[in-house]
Amino acid sequence: MFFASRFTRRTTCATLLALAVPAVFAWTDKPVKVIVPAPAGGVMDQVARIIGDQLSKDVGHPFVIENRAGAGGVIGMQALVTAPADGTTIMFTASNLLTEIPHVLKPSMDIVPKVRPVAVAARDSLILIGAPNTPAKDLKELIAYVKANPGKVSFASYSSGTASHYAGMILNQKAGLDMQHISFAGIPPALTQVMGNQIPVMFSSVGPTKQFIAAGKVQVYGVVTKTRSSQLPNVPTLAEQGIPDMDFSNWVGVIAAASMPDAIVNKINDAVNKAANSPDVKAKLVAAGFEVSPRDLEAPQLAQSVKAEFERNAAIVKTFDIKLTQ
Repeated sequence: MFFASRFTRRTTCATLLALAVPAVFAWTDKPVKVIVPAPAGGVMDQVARIIGDQLSKDVGHPFVIENRAGAGGVIGMQALVTAPADGTTIMFTASNLLTEIPHVLKPSMDIVPKVRPVAVAARDSLILIGAPNTPAKDLKELIAYVKANPGKVSFASYSSGTASHYAGMILNQKAGLDMQHISFAGIPPALTQVMGNQIPVMFSSVGPTKQFIAAGKVQVYGVVTKTRSSQLPNVPTLAEQGIPDMDFSNWVGVIAAASMPDAIVNKINDAVNKAANSPDVKAKLVAAGFEVSPRDLEAPQLAQSVKAEFERNAAIVKTFDIKLTQ
């Protein structure tokens, strides 16, 4: 009888402990709507689903993805800021919706001050690639090739007014080139043109491009960040090859309405960092071409980082008179 009673108490305690674990990471006792300001299947959607599945396990209730694409992210952000700021609605987005697109979107993206960055789930670096038939095997040869063909070499970006556009204009300036910019509506159509030898050069993201580099379908000239990418450790940075001060990357993570209380923001930051660094999630993110740091920025530091990048990009847009053409 004593053994049965002790066993029952132990079982009950174990059950209560198991039930209590998700509550440590929970910021609401209701299902969470996760807005993604892009179509299903894209980079933002992919990360949202990987992290959302883990958060469901950690927090103990569903995370429901809702794709709200259109208007450069404004449609999704409007849905975010008009929902209750109680943690039941969050958004998974790429940081360029906060730091790049607002500078060129017309009408001006006035909704940005109404949101706040909360947590980073994954990061992705910009990379310079070339078509299979581009007669240059490294950055030095590429610069020489462009100079030998003035006005004839073009570079693709995945949209006007993004880092993939900025990087081409800055490379033109620093290396004395005159590459012509061609804008596309996203990475896939631009990559298709590069792999098909229609466009010789492109600034792309490591994640969506890594598989094509491995397959030999594109050439790679350098990573456009201060340090090498863990996804492509043997690829030198542009700075290592004589083009300094080019540092472009994006993160994918959570933003919320600016009115969300700090206590909820901090809980979400903790939960997303934990989810992103769980072994299963980390393996999935790395397999998809992303980089995951052991512990990313706290919400206040992340907000400062976004502000600094926004201001840097504003100066770039002004210097090169960059406008949205798509």
